[in-house]
Amino acid sequence: MLRLALLLLCLALPAPAEEPLPDYIIAEYGHPPAVPEGPLPPDLAAAVDTIFVQSLATSAWGPAEQEALAKIAASGDPRLAWTLLDMMRFTWRISFDNALAQASTTLTEINYQTPRRWAELTDHLIAWDIPAYPGYLETKRAIFTQFLPDMAPLFAPGDVDWRLISWGGVNIDDRPFGTEDICACIPAADDPATTTAEAATWLADDATIFGIELNGEARAYPRRIMEVREMVNDTLGGRDFAMPYCTLCGAAQAYFTDGLPPETKRPTMRTSGLLSRSNKVMYDLETFSVFDTFKGRALTGPLHAKGITLEPLTVITTTWGDWKAQYPHTTVLSEELALGRNYNFRETRDAGGPIFPVGDVDPRLGVHEDVIGAITSAGTPIAFPRADALLALKAGQEVRFEDVVITLEAGGLRATRASGEDPGGHNAFWFAWSQFHPGTSLWQPNP
Repeated sequence: MLRLALLLLCLALPAPAEEPLPDYIIAEYGHPPAVPEGPLPPDLAAAVDTIFVQSLATSAWGPAEQEALAKIAASGDPRLAWTLLDMMRFTWRISFDNALAQASTTLTEINYQTPRRWAELTDHLIAWDIPAYPGYLETKRAIFTQFLPDMAPLFAPGDVDWRLISWGGVNIDDRPFGTEDICACIPAADDPATTTAEAATWLADDATIFGIELNGEARAYPRRIMEVREMVNDTLGGRDFAMPYCTLCGAAQAYFTDGLPPETKRPTMRTSGLLSRSNKVMYDLETFSVFDTFKGRALTGPLHAKGITLEPLTVITTTWGDWKAQYPHTTVLSEELALGRNYNFRETRDAGGPIFPVGDVDPRLGVHEDVIGAITSAGTPIAFPRADALLALKAGQEVRFEDVVITLEAGGLRATRASGEDPGGHNAFWFAWSQFHPGTSLWQPNP
């Protein structure tokens, strides 16, 4: 009887109030529209199916589709704006794009300020945290795979927040391990060719590199090459690992791909062509399991079913001159892996800020400020502003938060735990670190 009474009491209590949006979001994006709950009514679900499933197969846009879109616009359900923006990413004629934009304005009361209406709508929906409606993934899969059929295996149930997934403008890299076939994708490098430091005469001392040291072996991954490849599957110091590099969020990370449970084949990491808040989405070619690139956790597929989270290892962002001075026997990726290209996205394409929508950004730091991110042994995410940490260390000050200590190494910064463990610290833009670790602690230098 006591349990029943407690249950009835709990049922009688009001639902907890939703957390109000921070003032900075309201100031930039305004107040969000009211959001209904539950599944879409049958007639509204049929309207969604008419436009985003049936008509895609025939490229039809006639009275039936126009009537269905009018029904969606008049529904008062801003959850449907997620599907409208998914379609806006691929619209092939301006009249259709205008119709979708007008419908989204009716649903959300957004008055577009730029021609990049898809991006503006994405930013608002993310900042407002508008939920998805039940069945949203099925509609999103139908839209994306109509234009990108090779991506079909990626759109599987799991722990992916599919609202945040957008197309990065390139195809999936699904080439077999070790191939150098030409593709309309961002081509990963598998077991990449290397040279000695002495032979790398093409690499200037002030060139940015990403350095890894494992079991007494060191290797440099020039940013020039990583901006072309964005993914490397490599072996160093007797360990297998993958290094994704996201040019959009300034993050070179690395994860061990060995030491996994029995009967688990070494993952071959690839670039999916998808983005999550301007961060690359990586997946395993062997199982098509999608991963959280920032945390190394499998989100879908067989590796998700096994509960796989890859162990991170530290990547040092520094210059080639500083790296080889500390590690004179280092190897370095061979120049030909750059495929004759010499990008510098940070100072060119991305100089004005993120080129893909990211939603709201924690205002404590600038969007593109460099931070060193790590996780304490207690599970607390912590960000160290790179410039401040460097100045403090060079002034002889300690840079520490809980048990994470930052030290100088080869001209860059290394995060370690007081116990000596490697927390997998890495450099990233503030917008990316703070979005994948919301509420992250922020180290500040002594005044």
